[in-house]
Amino acid sequence: MNSWSYNDMLEWLDSHISMEATGMTRVPRPTLERIRQLCDLMGNPECAQPIIHITGTNGKGSTARMVTELLIARGLSVGTYSSPDLERVNERIAYCNEPIPDEDLCSVMLEMTLFEEMLGFQLSRFELLTACAYRWFADRPVDVAVIEVGIGGLWDATNVAQGDVAVITNISYDHVEILGPTLKDIAIEKAGIIKEGSTVVIGEQDPELVDVFEAASASVGESQVMVYGKDFSCPVVEPVSGGLLLSLQTPWSTHEDVFLSLHGKHQSRNAALALTAAETFFNAPYPDDLLRKVFAQIEFAGRCEVLGRDPLVLCDGAHNVAGMEALADILKDYFVDISPKILVTGMLEGRDPEAMFQQIKHGGIDKVVVVPAPSQRSIDVDVLRNASIASGFDTILAKSIAEGLQVGGALAGTDGMVVVAGSLYVVGSARSSMMLSERHNRLYGNTVQ
Repeated sequence: MNSWSYNDMLEWLDSHISMEATGMTRVPRPTLERIRQLCDLMGNPECAQPIIHITGTNGKGSTARMVTELLIARGLSVGTYSSPDLERVNERIAYCNEPIPDEDLCSVMLEMTLFEEMLGFQLSRFELLTACAYRWFADRPVDVAVIEVGIGGLWDATNVAQGDVAVITNISYDHVEILGPTLKDIAIEKAGIIKEGSTVVIGEQDPELVDVFEAASASVGESQVMVYGKDFSCPVVEPVSGGLLLSLQTPWSTHEDVFLSLHGKHQSRNAALALTAAETFFNAPYPDDLLRKVFAQIEFAGRCEVLGRDPLVLCDGAHNVAGMEALADILKDYFVDISPKILVTGMLEGRDPEAMFQQIKHGGIDKVVVVPAPSQRSIDVDVLRNASIASGFDTILAKSIAEGLQVGGALAGTDGMVVVAGSLYVVGSARSSMMLSERHNRLYGNTVQ
């Protein structure tokens, strides 16, 4: 087989075990041996470029995007590997923010079929995508790769590479069935990306968890460790129209009154992390005028993204308790005068639905529309409905995300807003549904079929 179609490639890729789709029940034991053998066969493309490796419970994607933008603005060619995708798998592997073309993805994956045959065992879907990213970045080539961990760090397939800069955003409860029941267990897993010679940038402030990262750094040699609140910070955060006004301090520079075009006070720490990571990479201060330009123009799909108006439709990738807490703060800071607020949500197994509903309640949500998440790991809608009702919400069931958006829009009216959250898979499906609806309305008028 010399070539295959995009659909053929997807069918082959999806025939492989996926933790994202099924959870841990069918996933082989944690090991880097399979991905190491694959990378060895390919000539070790993971060693072809410097790497900024990013892990943490929340904020990985936002931080990776900001780091990417900061590096591109300095004239570097940047490969970015992230997960999950919102609509197409190509989104995970990008060159200067442009997703890998279908032709390139098919070509590299076709090679993977041969490597897998040579190895004599089947890899996981994530291992194949990770290897594909490293191979494509090496072939381009890129000046630097920004790599977002999938889950954890120590046994994550991305960890086959050596990160020159290791970034840890924060630690909270998520994937506890995989990473361990305590925050210290989770921190130990995420500390696995710290390698000999890497510089470590830490966003977590809990002293016990910071100790975990500093101990991991000491165990691999004399790595430099920088901690938020001690070595770098964002001492001033002011919500303003369209985003945040920040003051940023790093070991290299100070920047006052910087506008960041993202919502949510949690993004201030992500911005400080990204700036410190970029300056660590360059070992030099980042130009003030360039920083202002980058942060003023940055956009991020699925993170406080406005999908529609009349009613206002806002989608956010909040998918755990901490994420819902941050989203509630955004609703209070920017949308307090809008009413009613309707939450359209679906969640995946491994979450704590009632705790998530309790957090989003503080954002002024009036009613909840529960939908099935487009994943084999979707929590049963009856379970979600019961958790929502237990949290005091008037709750409605919808058969699909498209139906949920219709119901939510009708409840919100032209003066209210619909908030889509709970899972990035739900957000991705909502984005697709809204875009299809918008295209239909442009072609045929605003009619209901």
